[in-house]
Order: sequence, then structure tokens, then C-alpha cells
Amino acid sequence: MTRRFLIAAMAAVLAAALGLPREARAEDTKLTVMAFIGIQNLPIWAAQSQGFFAKRGLSIDLKVAPGSEVLRQGLADGKWQIVHTAFDNGVAMADVAKVDIIGVIGGDNSFNHLLVQPEIGTIKDLRGKTGVLDALNTAYAFQLYDILAKNGLHKGDYTPKSVGATFKRLAVMQQDKTAAAAILNAPFSILAVKSGLKDMGPVSAVIGPYQATAGITTRAWAKANPDTMVKYLQAYIEGLRWALDPKNKDAATKLLAERLKLTPATECYALVTDPTNGLVKDGKFDIDGFKNVLKLRAEFEGGTPAAPEKYLDLSYYKKALAGL
Repeated sequence: MTRRFLIAAMAAVLAAALGLPREARAEDTKLTVMAFIGIQNLPIWAAQSQGFFAKRGLSIDLKVAPGSEVLRQGLADGKWQIVHTAFDNGVAMADVAKVDIIGVIGGDNSFNHLLVQPEIGTIKDLRGKTGVLDALNTAYAFQLYDILAKNGLHKGDYTPKSVGATFKRLAVMQQDKTAAAAILNAPFSILAVKSGLKDMGPVSAVIGPYQATAGITTRAWAKANPDTMVKYLQAYIEGLRWALDPKNKDAATKLLAERLKLTPATECYALVTDPTNGLVKDGKFDIDGFKNVLKLRAEFEGGTPAAPEKYLDLSYYKKALAGL
């Protein structure tokens, strides 16, 4: 045994014992995962930094989504095997693009707030104004339409404009005062207020329960890679448990600051650990929240909501949870 090999072996053993991440090995299963930037990714970052993926022989390449169309098309094309995004994006893939997707784990209710320009006094003042969105017919667009409808504003009373992911919507609002409103999640909602935009409150307080971030893959990929799917979910859940454990508060806050490369890490940690609206324990999928997702899609796109089970296969999640 060479000295170099011995040192490498000892380092691997030490890393495993301490729960430290190790460098990817050639034999590791490599997965490309795409998600929007935001605090909802803390479980993935934790699983990476604490070695929870590595100890299961997984190497994760996490890509930042520039917009929902890129995310959806890449999943359909197999460029990324798993995505974490508002689950309505998966519903759109199934119902519009006819891609056989499945939701495999939940996450959160979106952390979304409605942000407006400072001169907007009430939501009714958005009549005749422009709201900036990602895609115009998925997920958080329907959240905005629903809030406006509840305040008497319907199609034709305002102009929806697609500009891309959350960070792009914030940048547009900061640079263009005609961009009157946007749905933003943290940390961008926090940065928006710091830059002078007005927070009209949390979306969930208006629209009710909502299954936002969820892990999504194609049914075919999960069926072909069941062990990898279960291992991925186990690492994700372990990362989530680590992140929500109060004894890891300082480390988790530091991780948020490092990965977001933004300053409001303390506020972000408070949001993800909020017992009511934070990251859901063990990533449990919110069926009632998903029914609301389907209801909103039917209201603004037409049709009758399908049964939630059409879009789900939680057997991998149940097996992952049972093995932890």
C-alpha cells in the first residue's frame, strides 16, 4: 500500500466518521439537479456540506434555474434528473407538455410575498399596472392572479409580463418603476424591502395552503433508478433535519450566507425554521396545499382539477423515510 493511498484512505475514513464531505469518487453516482436560487435549497446545501449525499455514493451537481421553461425542458430532455421547484411546474409538464412526471417529496408553501412599488397604496391600485412574473401560466403567476382577483382585478385589468426567475423579477422592479408588482420569495423579498419596495404581506395569508417547492422527476427515471432515488431522498431529508436542528443554527446560518452570497442570512434562517410557514418537517408533501394548486390552475387555465394522485409517487419517499 503506497503512502499516498494510505493517506487518502485515512482521510476518507475520518471524513465519514465526522460527517464531513469528501471529494467525489469516480464510482459515485452523478446526478444533475436544478433548482431556483433561494432559501428553500438549504436541505440540499446541508446534505452537500455535511456529506449526506457523499456517504451514499452520490455526487450532486446543483444547477441554478434561470427560469421555469429551462427547468422544465431540461428535466424532460434528461439534462437534469431531479428538479426542486413549485409543483405546479410539474403539473404543467404533465398536462400541457405531456411529460410523465412525478412529485416525490414536498418542501414548503413558497415563502412568497407580494412586493410592489412604494407608491402603490392598496392592491386595487395595481389596476392598469404591470406585474412581472416568470412563466405567465404556471405556479406563482396563478398566485398573483388569485390575489388580484380577490381584490376585484381580473384579466385585462392589469398587464402580466414574463421576465424570469425571482432574482430577475427583483432586478426589473428595482430598475423599472413601471414594473409595479411581483411575487418574490426570500432572500429576494427581504432585499426588496431594503431597497425601498413595499411588502404587501405573505401570499399564503391570502390564498391559503399551497404546495410550493417539491422534488420532481420523471416516472421513467425513478423506475429505472429506484435505489438512487431513495438514497437521494434520504440524503435530502437528513440535510433538512440537520438544518432545522437548533444546535446547528450558527452553522446553518453561515451556510445560507455562503450559498446565497447575500447578507440577510439571519432573517432567512428564521424563515426556514418557522414552525408554521418554514420548511416542512421531513419534506412531507402537503396534499391539501396541492389541491389548492390544482384549483388555481383550473380557475385560470380552465378545465377540471385532476386527482392529486395522478402526479405523485410517494413510494420512494416512504421507503427513504423508513430507512433513516
